[in-house]
Amino acid sequence: MIKTAQQVLAERTERLKKTIAFEETDRTPVILSGDAVFARHVGMKLSEFVSNMKASHQAILSSFKDLGDVDGTGSTYATATIFPLIFYSKVKLPGRELPDDTPWQLDEQELMTVEDYDTILNKGWKAFSEDYLKNRVGFDLDSIRAQLADVPQFIKNFEEAGYLVYSPKASSTVNEFLGGGRSFPKFMKDMFKIPDKVEAVLDVILEENLAELRQQIRVIKPLVVFMSPARGASEFFSPKIWQRFVWKYLKAAAEAIIEEGAVADLHIDGNWERDLEFFKTLPKQKCIFECDGATNIYKVREVLGDHMCIKGDVPAAMLALGTPDDVYNYSTKLIKDMGKGFILASGCTIPPNAKFENVKAMVAAATGK
Repeated sequence: MIKTAQQVLAERTERLKKTIAFEETDRTPVILSGDAVFARHVGMKLSEFVSNMKASHQAILSSFKDLGDVDGTGSTYATATIFPLIFYSKVKLPGRELPDDTPWQLDEQELMTVEDYDTILNKGWKAFSEDYLKNRVGFDLDSIRAQLADVPQFIKNFEEAGYLVYSPKASSTVNEFLGGGRSFPKFMKDMFKIPDKVEAVLDVILEENLAELRQQIRVIKPLVVFMSPARGASEFFSPKIWQRFVWKYLKAAAEAIIEEGAVADLHIDGNWERDLEFFKTLPKQKCIFECDGATNIYKVREVLGDHMCIKGDVPAAMLALGTPDDVYNYSTKLIKDMGKGFILASGCTIPPNAKFENVKAMVAAATGK
């Protein structure tokens, strides 16, 4: 009997829920996040991919249909144009500042000043950020908002094809906004020279952002909310600085997501091995530790045990330079070694130069197809 797309979607959703809760499943779920790799798969120039959300959505969706029995997607469209909303810095795009098929690049500069801290404290984050994005970053908020109006339909298109949209809502830890706006070196100095003011500013941003995030979760009702402390790795900071300016805000955001009934997907870039014990203070089996290879995934399992589901971590280099057998064998071993509470995925996003047969091999390792 052939299953309908909705039956397949329900099965995939239940498989993910059981995995997060460390319950027995028929197999390990596989969730793929990628962008430029799918443009290349369908023969689309990156300049078109990033400038047309509908075109990027179709490229990703059609590519998924060529991959096998994938449970879900981490993205439904190319997010390059909205990077300024995440990092508060400029972005160079193919077809604009870059050649048509060159991947986009963050162009981080010191666009935010120390004096801006007082403006944020006096006027609030939203009032400051809208002016900042428009007049310093050159970001067209109105145009992006108009394009983002199509995202609910993008989600619906994936679901009608039987694919789970893994995290229809995403956020960043608030220190990322200042790290991008001030530039990371200047932000580092601020945390040492004017720590109390930096913390006060981050508290203001957190309060406003969490109020908005809670409201969005209540409307969307996602199973999982993606959260990225992109440059929050403890390898970058002294322990005291990390606890005060990274962990405090990551923990507050994760707890807010959980309080609203969703699961917090913690997108862990970089090496966090020093501070893995901190994650055990978050509610049990209400978060997902999504690692990119820099944090040893076996160390994560050793420390966190069944406290937190793990997602990862097929290396970008292997997907780009390895063979299908390399990828299949690595993925198979990972599935066996991680056991319950494991989601197979690439380490971070699938790289632009990944071989499509390697991505299919990763899927086959999870699905047996």
